[in-house]
Amino acid sequence: MITEQQIKEAQAKFGDLIRSEDARIETMKKDREVKDFSKLDKIRIGILPGDGIGPIIMEQAVRIVNELLKEEIASGRVELHEIEGMTIERRSELLESLPQDVMDECKKCDVLVKGPFVTPRPGDPYPNLVSANSLLRRGLNLFAAVRPIRMPDKGIDWTFFRENIEGEYIWGNKGIEVNEDLAVDFKVCTKPGAERIARAAFEFARKNGKKNVTVVTKSNIVKLADGNFLKTIHRVGEEEYPEIEVQDKLVDAMAAKMLDPEFNAGMEVIVLPNLYGDIVTDVAAEQQGGLGTASSSNIGNQYALFEAIHGTAPYLMSHGRGNYANPCSLIRAMGEMMAHIGYADRKAILDQALEICTVTEKKVVLTTETKDASAAELTDYILETIRELKK
Repeated sequence: MITEQQIKEAQAKFGDLIRSEDARIETMKKDREVKDFSKLDKIRIGILPGDGIGPIIMEQAVRIVNELLKEEIASGRVELHEIEGMTIERRSELLESLPQDVMDECKKCDVLVKGPFVTPRPGDPYPNLVSANSLLRRGLNLFAAVRPIRMPDKGIDWTFFRENIEGEYIWGNKGIEVNEDLAVDFKVCTKPGAERIARAAFEFARKNGKKNVTVVTKSNIVKLADGNFLKTIHRVGEEEYPEIEVQDKLVDAMAAKMLDPEFNAGMEVIVLPNLYGDIVTDVAAEQQGGLGTASSSNIGNQYALFEAIHGTAPYLMSHGRGNYANPCSLIRAMGEMMAHIGYADRKAILDQALEICTVTEKKVVLTTETKDASAAELTDYILETIRELKK
């Protein structure tokens, strides 16, 4: 039996949560200025190696960017800055998911590239820390997770725009356990939050000659949060981007039938709330060739963060195979970062080299088994190919 006192306590906590959103909403309304990298004398790239296989694959990704931005780094126009202090061991010792000294260093950079971080789960030998990834996205106001998925043989060239801050994640550790019989979590959708992810998706579509934006929700069941998200995307499209078609898909159908040509006909840019975006982009990446092939860009108006979308691979580490992890996800993230700061021509070279090295020529094969190529050997091959392409 739920008591009146338990109800009052739950109401008070819920009221505090709602009040806490007011300031964030007002900040979003004012945050419209976008950093222009072409006007910066120096671009500082923060490097966060991560946990598990993170430092191994980051070493290879840094080798790639050092080659492709060799002249810019030598002249001082671009600076790589490794940020220390984000290992799971240190975070556990401090009982902080994102130590303040790390956050301060992140804010001194213009963009960040990060390896995977451990987010402890029940049964792990670490404190139950909240996701450092979520804290970074919120702290730097990185509201758009942008994930490209390409399967040329299936005619698929999609770019996903996942709302990155709100939804089920923003109050993910702030649910209410009313009593032992009832626990409540929340889903948050704000008008400014939906509007800015809508504009990010439509601007990308317009600048890249795309004619379709597809909205993925469960608005037939989640009437308010998903319903308002869907209505906002349609309204922004109709009022500001009338040349772009908008269509709707339900998230369960999207996950089940995304490779069905009849179902996915015309899809180019796909915009989703936070949780659905997390799940659907992982499914799409697996169809593309595995999470190790995919990268993610987290974009805000002043900062951006680029990362692999896979985890720390504890199995590979515990079996002595960390050096055989696939570095392509983080290498692709470096490519997305270079395009974001104004070097799309270098990303184009990298994309071409990766196509040669992992699809068409494939002289070096990495399977994560020790009998095949290591991360460093695959990177040697990619670098050799890049140098050939630059001649």
